[in-house]
Amino acid sequence: MKPLRVGVVGLGYWGPNLARNFDRLPEASLAWICDASEPSRDRWGRVFHQAKVATEPAELFQDPELDAVVVATPVPSHATLARQALEAGKHCFVEKPLATSIAEAKAVSDVADASGRILMVGHLLEYHPGLNRLKELLDAGELGEPRYVYSNRLNLGKLRADENALWSLGAHDVSVVLRLVGEEPTELHAFGDSYTRPGVEDVVFCHLRFPSGMVAHLHLSWLDPHRERRFTVVGSKRMATFDDVALEQKLTVYDKGFDQDASNYGEYISRSGDVWSPTISNEEPLKIECQHFVDSVRQGLPPRSDGKSGLRTVSVLEGLQMSLESQRPSK
Repeated sequence: MKPLRVGVVGLGYWGPNLARNFDRLPEASLAWICDASEPSRDRWGRVFHQAKVATEPAELFQDPELDAVVVATPVPSHATLARQALEAGKHCFVEKPLATSIAEAKAVSDVADASGRILMVGHLLEYHPGLNRLKELLDAGELGEPRYVYSNRLNLGKLRADENALWSLGAHDVSVVLRLVGEEPTELHAFGDSYTRPGVEDVVFCHLRFPSGMVAHLHLSWLDPHRERRFTVVGSKRMATFDDVALEQKLTVYDKGFDQDASNYGEYISRSGDVWSPTISNEEPLKIECQHFVDSVRQGLPPRSDGKSGLRTVSVLEGLQMSLESQRPSK
C-alpha cells in the first residue's frame, strides 16, 4: 500500500511534534505543513523540506492526493477545522479537546459518521504503555474492587487567555479517567479560582461520581511549586500509581490495600506487602498514537479515541465548566 499522505495544520507548540512523528513513520508521508505565521512556516519548512508549505488550511483540503489532515491549532478552532477536513473527504486527527461544547463535538462526530472517514482525537495518554498496563491490571481484578481514582496535573506553567486550567489540562485527565473507569459520571462538581487573570481559572478541583460507586478527583493547576502528572487508583486489594514525570518506574503497584479489621491499629492503619513496578515499554507514546491513526485509516477501523470518545470527554468538561461557573463568587 502507498504511504498515507498527511498534512499538519498548526505549527505552534505541539504541531511540529506531530509532523516529526508522521514524517518518520514508514507507512506515512508528510505532504503538507500549514500555519498562518510566516516565521513558523519558514522555520519548519526548512526542517520538513519535502513537504509543501501552506498559509491556509483550504490549500490542504483542496489537494485531491492528500489522505489525512492533522489539526493542531488553538482549541477554539478544532471543531471547525476538523469538520471542514472531513467534509473535504479527508481523514482527520484532531488534538484534544475535540471541541469547546457538546453541540460542536457532536456535529463533528456526526460528520465523520456520514462521510465514512476516520476521526481520531489526540487523547495522548490513552496510548501511553504505562496507563495501558494500569488499565490491564484494573480490568484483570489485580487491584481488587476499585474504590476511587485521583489525578494531579500541576505545574508553574504557561498561563492562557483563551482557556482555563479545566479545558487546557483537564482534557488529558478526564479522557484517562473515563477509560480507566469504563463508565460515564452521574455527578459532576468543580471548584476553582482565578488568581492571575480575571475570569480564567488557573486552579480547578473536580469531583466525579460514577454509577458503580467509584469516585474520581482531579487537581488541575498552573500555579503550583510541583510539576506532577500522576494518576492513582485505589482498590480493595492493591493500589497503583502512574507517574508520567518519573524517568523510571512510571507504574508502581502497592500489594496491600487496607485491613478491613482496623480495630487494633488505633489512629494508624499499617500497610504491609511488596511494592513493585511492572516492566513498561519505553516507546514514545506520541509515536504509538500516530501509528494508531495510520493503522485505523489503512484498516478502516475506528480508533480507540474516536469521535464518540472525544464527545464523551467534552460532555464531562462542559458539565464541569457549568459547575465551575455556578461556584464563582458573585460580583
